[in-house]
Amino acid sequence: MGELVSLKVLLVEDDAAVRLGASQALQLAGIEVQAFPSAELAHKLIVKDFAGIVVTDVRLPGMSGLELLSAVKAIDPQLPVILVTGHGDINMAVRAMRDGAYDFIAKPYSSEQLTDVVLRALETRRLMLEVLCLRRKLEHTKGIEAMLLGNSAAMQDVRRLILDLANEPADVLIYGETGTGKEMVARCLHQHSVRAKHHFVAINCGAIPESIFESEVFGHEPGAFTGAAKRQIGKIEHADRGSLFLDEIESLPMALQVKLLRVLQERYVERLGSNQALPVDVRIIAAAKVDLKELSDQQKFRSDLYYRLNLIVLNLPPLRERREDIPLLFEHFVLGAAERYSRPAPVVPGPLMQALMAHNWPGNVRELKNIADRFVLGLSSGADGILSARNAVAMPLSEQVTGFERALIEQELRRVAGNVTEACAALGLPKQTMYHKMQKYNLVAEEFR
Repeated sequence: MGELVSLKVLLVEDDAAVRLGASQALQLAGIEVQAFPSAELAHKLIVKDFAGIVVTDVRLPGMSGLELLSAVKAIDPQLPVILVTGHGDINMAVRAMRDGAYDFIAKPYSSEQLTDVVLRALETRRLMLEVLCLRRKLEHTKGIEAMLLGNSAAMQDVRRLILDLANEPADVLIYGETGTGKEMVARCLHQHSVRAKHHFVAINCGAIPESIFESEVFGHEPGAFTGAAKRQIGKIEHADRGSLFLDEIESLPMALQVKLLRVLQERYVERLGSNQALPVDVRIIAAAKVDLKELSDQQKFRSDLYYRLNLIVLNLPPLRERREDIPLLFEHFVLGAAERYSRPAPVVPGPLMQALMAHNWPGNVRELKNIADRFVLGLSSGADGILSARNAVAMPLSEQVTGFERALIEQELRRVAGNVTEACAALGLPKQTMYHKMQKYNLVAEEFR
């Protein structure tokens, strides 16, 4: 199933006058309707993943509305069916809802009643089909696109750079905020290179105590220090012919930076307690969440190590600058959480998706994953109020469009450091229009410089 087509209503009503009135009421609300005098005719159009819903009278000549409900559910259990009943059939309709009917409307009904129930059912169906599209897309995503999800231009650029640079021997420096996926990018660089059949070794430079860092990273010989009973191969040596990932390298103490620099320059390592230089063929991939040049200028990071690492630089965009990737990422995390916790994967309601798209994401993709886990577990507290939106009323389309437009302009201004001319060119907007919209959304170019 590709792009979603417009949804329609299959309306089944044997009374010609009622059928015409209901059709006109729905059409006036902008809803596409296909009306039938019998359930048998409508049934012929029902297929799995049908792009629409069914509204049917219960009492019909031939196949009844209840029989049509059963037939529809046999083809697609998720397809909403609305039953239209007489007063005497309400108890029966309630029982039918237990059997899978979406809702029921009792005759006589107003145009507003019909339209309201149909619009809610169409929104439910739209969400189901969008989720289905996302899940099928995830199923058929392979290679680097399965590891680094996202259709935004920023993520396409990141994937292209990784594939272009994967086999280069030079070391790589990855910049990105907390939670943007720096280790995942490092793993992609490794797995798409000739080094993939050898080890990928990850070290969090801020998590290993300085007292044992040398032993862990460089290894040691028996007797090198108290308690060193046997030889230990260090992480650098273990990564020979593979890749060494140094996360949070900005937290590495200056004394240890000197020793790491020597390995980078000479490409050999000495275990503690040994004078033997062991050659290592290892690609260094370092990651930082702050500008190492600024730290170097402040004498908080060795400039020679900075320049040694600053050969190939990859900048990862924060999630707030690629909001169009949020639906795909969230669905991916929901499916993963559902599998881990052995729970069904719930459909994301419209208000929740609106809240996800509007959130600023200080924790980036990692924060999104945590919220997906909580969503699958049915939890709402501790998620910055986002999950409380699951039962909220959806925002009107005009408000959604306004919010998206503001976020898009803000994102572009941030990307071009407040250069309005460049932002206008990228967005295809005349300057006068751009300034009008900036004034409307209270955006000031200087704040992005």
